[in-house]
Amino acid sequence: MKILVTGAAGFIGAAVSQYLINRGDQVVGIDNINDYYDVNLKHARLDEIKSSTAADLFSFVEMGVEERDKMAALFEEHKFDRVVHLAAQAGVRYSLENPNAYVDSNIVGFVNILEGCRHSNVEHLVYASSSSVYGANETMPFSEQHNVDHQVSLYAASKKANELMAHTYSHLYNLPTTGLRFFTVYGPWGRPDMALFKFTKAILEGKTIQVYNYGNHRRDFTYIDDIVEGVIRSLDNVAKPNENWDGSNPDPSTSKAPYKVYNIGAQTPVHLLKFIETLESALGIEAKKELLPMQPGDVPDTYADVSSLVEDTGYQPSTDVETGVKAFVDWYRDFYKV
Repeated sequence: MKILVTGAAGFIGAAVSQYLINRGDQVVGIDNINDYYDVNLKHARLDEIKSSTAADLFSFVEMGVEERDKMAALFEEHKFDRVVHLAAQAGVRYSLENPNAYVDSNIVGFVNILEGCRHSNVEHLVYASSSSVYGANETMPFSEQHNVDHQVSLYAASKKANELMAHTYSHLYNLPTTGLRFFTVYGPWGRPDMALFKFTKAILEGKTIQVYNYGNHRRDFTYIDDIVEGVIRSLDNVAKPNENWDGSNPDPSTSKAPYKVYNIGAQTPVHLLKFIETLESALGIEAKKELLPMQPGDVPDTYADVSSLVEDTGYQPSTDVETGVKAFVDWYRDFYKV
């Protein structure tokens, strides 16, 4: 297949692109290479793909999804079979500082993706949502059947908006769409603004790490390989209408339209202090900790119910935190020569 991967220089986007070309798909990757975090890491991910044995199946275009005319031209030129839309302005706390970046990338950019898919008859659009859409919900584990109307950050609200926009296009234009609610992704090539990366860097530099909510968070840390498996299985399982969908008792995760929403997580929430202990063990260094209150926009716990994805696609996360953290530390030491 010919597949567009947006955010191809990003953590998940690069890993998904690599998987797709390894199995023989032709991938066009796009990314605006913005400076939200170190652009050298983004270029290094792209270089890793370009150095692989299947690199001839990958091409890259530097552009942003918010660039309407360029996006329309890209879809017109390539006639993609399927689209994996992972480009977004990420980060909960940054959305408090720069809300317009989230509107431009996550809202305007998503409309451009939907329009491109609609006008070029794309077979299936798979896009990144987020566990943050669960917001103030405290029922565990988080299920796609739960209410997601009380987001606590603009980032989360933009992801909920994507799900609503996708359903509209599935309903109006019969465009198959699948939204994936990712739960705290980590692993080699990870993002520097995420906790594992920040903690590792600080500990190796002998600095104090800031531990929010006094370390009482629980997160459903999900290893990158398990995330990629979920993305690929979802991409290959084209969304279909739910023939039993009932508007008087609606299932939030399906529709009479070809629309689906899944959680992708490890199903094993880990206490943040326990996660730090695992990192200390992998590094062989004890962390100096500054315990701080919970930050605006954060939620205390995340815990994914992935039974729907398992039932529909056979997805099964398999990487425990100890294995995943060690793999990240090994990558970090090698990449940064520490």
